[in-house]
Amino acid sequence: MINDATAFRQIVARSERMTAQIIYKMIPDTEDRRDLAQDIYLKAFRNLANFKHESKLSTWICQIAYNTCIDHLRKKKIRPLFREDGAFEEDDKEAFVSTGPIPDNLVMKKELAGILKTEIDKLPPVYRTLVTLFHTEELSYDEIQEITALPAGTIKSYLSRARKKLRDNLLMNYKKGDI
Repeated sequence: MINDATAFRQIVARSERMTAQIIYKMIPDTEDRRDLAQDIYLKAFRNLANFKHESKLSTWICQIAYNTCIDHLRKKKIRPLFREDGAFEEDDKEAFVSTGPIPDNLVMKKELAGILKTEIDKLPPVYRTLVTLFHTEELSYDEIQEITALPAGTIKSYLSRARKKLRDNLLMNYKKGDI
């Protein structure tokens, strides 16, 4: 049993970053995020024998994460393609620490990244997730299709809509000199 637990810890370590991205982008409540993360890995552990090796194990776990988040949103009566409220709780994990003066271009890049992150967080949960999987995690359409079970055309369409909405929000909320 110890070997099983050790092996599963390695599985968790290899998939936790992408799983966390999916949960973070889809679920607004911090407490719900923690509960869902535990639930996702419990489901993965219980169903490990059912893994068919047709995809990467991390992709399979991310598929469990995506489906678990969609189910959670439905139970809470939150439509996954429409944002219900304004802002989500924000964890600033990227606090900049410096021992010397901060170059202007670094400050500007950090500000732009913050603006972009804020605007991405305003997108509906599925759009946020797809943008993150494609642009941040650099997954292919096929990998995203395995995770979400959405047809490739739908993924491309949703990504296009998400980018358009993101562009429109940026142009509406910020002066051209700000971005």
